[in-house]
Amino acid sequence: MRRLRPLSEAECYARCYGGWDETVRVVRLEPRRPRHTILLEGEALRRRFEEALDARDPEALPEPEAA
Repeated sequence: MRRLRPLSEAECYARCYGGWDETVRVVRLEPRRPRHTILLEGEALRRRFEEALDARDPEALPEPEAA
C-alpha cells in the first residue's frame, strides 16, 4: 500500500490506540554516543585468540575428567 504522506508519531499512536491521552508524551532523545572506541576489528581479535590457543603448552593443560 502506498502512503500519500508520512504519519507523525502522534497520528500513529492515535491509529493504534484509538485516541490521545494527556498522560502520553512524545519525547525526543539525543542520539547515543559510542560507548568506547574499538581497538581491534573482529578478524584481528579472532587471529589473536587462535595465536594464544596455539601458543599454549599441551603439557600444562589439565586432563578432562571422565563422565
